[in-house]
Amino acid sequence: MAIKVSRSRRRPVKTTGTLPPEGSAAALGRSHVLPVRQWPITLVLGVACLGLAITWFGDFKPGLLTVGCSLLLGAVLRLTLPEVGMLAVRSRFTDISVLAFLGGVIVLLTLVAQPDPWLHLSVLDNIGQLIGRQRH
Repeated sequence: MAIKVSRSRRRPVKTTGTLPPEGSAAALGRSHVLPVRQWPITLVLGVACLGLAITWFGDFKPGLLTVGCSLLLGAVLRLTLPEVGMLAVRSRFTDISVLAFLGGVIVLLTLVAQPDPWLHLSVLDNIGQLIGRQRH
């Protein structure tokens, strides 16, 4: 005789816990201090801060390229390392996709930024006309 178990479709009143994302264990053991143990996120944040400092004290293009490359570095680290600590936020696929997309967009926008773009895209030649501005 089978017992029929009724399952409610309501959300539980109390959350019993969530699983951490895959690869969220510290990159190094507990014998190291926290910034060293979490070296992947420390490296990505360090490069991003360097890019912001370059932007603040110098030309904006090299600084923003450095910021974009820091996100791309985070995507590569998340892709290649089995454990990345606090760099793991969601699933591996989501983390890599978001970091690569945002890093790529920052790099691309920096390369086509005016004045004197480093990358010339013919589609952007008449962008002023596309948004309704007249040439002087």
